[in-house]
Amino acid sequence: MSMNDAYQPINCDDYDNLELACQQNLILTLELKSGEVFKAKASDLVSRKNIEYLILDDAGATREVRLDKIASFSHPEIGTVVVSES
Repeated sequence: MSMNDAYQPINCDDYDNLELACQQNLILTLELKSGEVFKAKASDLVSRKNIEYLILDDAGATREVRLDKIASFSHPEIGTVVVSES
């Protein structure tokens, strides 16, 4: 998938869980739809040109991930969330 794919907003409950993770700076385990799995600290949610991104601190480097590219995320405090489109 290219970054030019039409953005599909995620479910509001999933967005709220990501917002909570950012507020608490939780280290999430993320699985992307591409199959990539990594851990990073949730920092912020931003919207640019009607596309929402999760801003992460990945070992000191800033990383942006489109919300509709996330298959799931997990943390002991919130459990595992399988991301669905709204």
